Amino acid sequence: MLRVNNLCKSFGNLKALDDVSFEMEKGEILAVIGPSGGGKSTLLRVLNGLEMPDSGIIEGGTFGLVFQDYNLFPQYTVLGNITLAPRLLKKDYSQADEILKKVGLSEKKDNYPSQLSGGQKQRTAIARALMLKPDVLCFDEPTSALDPQLTEEIVNMIKQLKGEQTIIIVTHDMDVMRAVADKTAIMDNGKLRWDT
Repeated sequence: MLRVNNLCKSFGNLKALDDVSFEMEKGEILAVIGPSGGGKSTLLRVLNGLEMPDSGIIEGGTFGLVFQDYNLFPQYTVLGNITLAPRLLKKDYSQADEILKKVGLSEKKDNYPSQLSGGQKQRTAIARALMLKPDVLCFDEPTSALDPQLTEEIVNMIKQLKGEQTIIIVTHDMDVMRAVADKTAIMDNGKLRWDT
């Protein structure tokens, strides 16, 4: 169970997160939609410890983030990219082959990011986030740079994770939201309201 209570974050006079609270059960998928600048990415950054909240409580374990622009290291292979964090943190990375198989990249493990399609880069980013076994996996606009066929591929991958992984997706894509989400919410001016 993930509990977020009264999360607030301001940048100067801008209230990026304004008293945000929600709960999620294990295995649920929440899609958050809303205009650019509404606070969606800030929510993910705060949950993942990339920004510190001004106030509020986050309870419910560890987080992984799949960045919008992949953020892969060009000098490392697919395998190198997904094992880098666990190696640096001195954590187990023996599940790398299993995770690459899960995301359909076993045959690409020795390729570099420059040799991958957009969909393969996105799947590498998903595999990298899964390597640290997060309780909650967050996606920031996972299909924004992909064509319809690759979008469908990523949607199917998220569906595969459904039930075993708690997921928060920030998206502008209503079709993606409808295809995968158990719950939907709208974020605007730092406030989260449930879509009914």
